[in-house]
Amino acid sequence: MKTSKRSKTTLSIVLGIICIIYVLPMIVVVLNSFKLNTYVKTDTFAIPTGEMWAGFSNFVKGMTFGNYPFAASAGYSVLITVVSTALILLFTSMAAWFIARVDDKVSRIVYYLCVFSMVVPFQMVMFTLSKTADTLKLNTPWTIPIVYLGFGAGLAIFMFVGFVKSIPLEIEEAAAIDGAGPVKTFFLVVLPMLKPTLISVGILEIMWVWNDYLLPYLVLDRTKYMTIPIHIQFLKGSYGTVDLGATMALILLSIIPVIVFYLLCQKHIIKGVAAGAVKG
Repeated sequence: MKTSKRSKTTLSIVLGIICIIYVLPMIVVVLNSFKLNTYVKTDTFAIPTGEMWAGFSNFVKGMTFGNYPFAASAGYSVLITVVSTALILLFTSMAAWFIARVDDKVSRIVYYLCVFSMVVPFQMVMFTLSKTADTLKLNTPWTIPIVYLGFGAGLAIFMFVGFVKSIPLEIEEAAAIDGAGPVKTFFLVVLPMLKPTLISVGILEIMWVWNDYLLPYLVLDRTKYMTIPIHIQFLKGSYGTVDLGATMALILLSIIPVIVFYLLCQKHIIKGVAAGAVKG
């Protein structure tokens, strides 16, 4: 009994230390977003008080720096995130339903290819992707969601297929007897039952697309369009100097929506992953 209690205490301490290590970068960002730029470099871990305190000037400076408005970057980030997530949820859920229900050789090959795509490093395809996106005119905020659909399909199909296989086939057969075709069966019967996994996949995709830097940087025309991560990267003055205080302020602004969104929806992630893991 004492050994078990001691093991739990040790595990709690270890997990607590790991949690602090993960949270520390976030704390550093919060502290330095309210410091003057000079003290960000010299007193990185100090609490911003007295002469270190910059107030909200870093936020104002970051949002008004340069010729490109921060509001436009935020708008493009929202547009790309919402449209990309909507496309991923719609098309991958339909594809997963087809794969799970048809279950022939071709559908299994497609499924394994989608799963395999999750382990392919983005760096292997980023140069050819950039050229292809330019050729097909996918280099705007309105068309880049198609690229995100391709990269996000692997995880989404993997989770959706697992959940669809746990749905009793008799429910869909009953809908067919009542005269429902495949499209009506999917949208009126199957899709509502996919809600836990839809929410889970949606949250994961939103967090990925919102924070993504490399794909928009390679694909978008940066003279016309910038997302928030790209906007932050361009906070440079003359001779390449960077205002770290303003940079930290914009980083904080960019991660607050995602953190709040995740905290509100984290229970759905757990439910969705557990539901999608019922059958493989």
